[in-house]
Amino acid sequence: MERKTLNPWKDKVLYTPGPLTTSKAVKEAMLRDVGSRDEEFTQIIADVRNTLLEIAGVAGKGYEAVLLQGSGTYAVEAVISTATPPDGKWLVIVNGAYGERICKIADILRIKYVKLKYPENNLPVLGEISQALADDSEITHVAVIHHETTTGLINPIDDIGEIVKKFGKIFFVDAMSSFGALPIDMHKAGIDYLACTANKNIESVPGIAFVLAKRDVLLTTKGWARSLTLDILDQLMGFEKNGQFRFTPPTHAILAFKEALLELEEEGGIVFRAARYRENYETLVAGMRKMGFTEYLPEEMQGIIIVSFNYPNHKNFEFGEFYERLNQRGYVIYPGKVSNADCFRIGVCGRLFKSDILDLLNTIKEVLAEMKIEL
Repeated sequence: MERKTLNPWKDKVLYTPGPLTTSKAVKEAMLRDVGSRDEEFTQIIADVRNTLLEIAGVAGKGYEAVLLQGSGTYAVEAVISTATPPDGKWLVIVNGAYGERICKIADILRIKYVKLKYPENNLPVLGEISQALADDSEITHVAVIHHETTTGLINPIDDIGEIVKKFGKIFFVDAMSSFGALPIDMHKAGIDYLACTANKNIESVPGIAFVLAKRDVLLTTKGWARSLTLDILDQLMGFEKNGQFRFTPPTHAILAFKEALLELEEEGGIVFRAARYRENYETLVAGMRKMGFTEYLPEEMQGIIIVSFNYPNHKNFEFGEFYERLNQRGYVIYPGKVSNADCFRIGVCGRLFKSDILDLLNTIKEVLAEMKIEL
């Protein structure tokens, strides 16, 4: 294997929804080894769990934070696997790739579900959610993506949660790309389970995910889990027994996670982080529009974390070349995931500021000129 020499002073800038650009301090937090059973590390675990509850506004209000080794999808699968009784059935609200992923998880786990599917640029119809729950008394749980990273669309979780509670069902929100930057009132939305990961808006590194769960709801799930390693209840019991993970945790990633949570606090919390992301978003959209690009989503559906842009209608535009020219200059964007349109995505989250967005916009102008594209 050939060793590649990395740029010694600067990584490529990640304009993606995660993994994303992290601070120097978050990276440096991983430059030490700690024992996974050591008292220092168990205290760090406790600090991270408590801080997550505080960020969510549910500390001391009957919720638990359960950390899990792995990506955000591990946390989503952990909820589906742990929270579903043997005769349980889900209503899955789908308007993007990550809603579809929940359905795929349920298929593999052989869990029953009904899919309420909408186009990727449409919000769910609230009346149809009510009707689906009224028509099928077997449904026990409802799942929805808050910020659908496929496009950047924001689903109305407060309105959906009100319907779910009216019918007495369990409500699960995948908040992978919203938690830490967008306000979420878990009580108002009636959220029983929320899944997220460290490497999104909390601005840490991959390797650790988490679930925020209502304690009394989680305690009813004993014996339901379809996985040993993804059993949320069993891991909660492990934390309460000795403060430790049941199986080897990613110690370095958790050290980075703690540092990233401290940086979120120092920035002023979710409100101030959201303000920075909004400035990034507004700068990006204004600059892209000025160059002739258009957004895939209407503005009223669009979140501030990531934006999908339509391919320009120009004979010289080829996304692979566009991407590679940006990449060679140290700017990493994402291809699109939309099924009914040709798009690419640019994220404004992570350790990015207005100056970083302006740098990207200037580089896109250069690349368009090189490709002889005038919009």
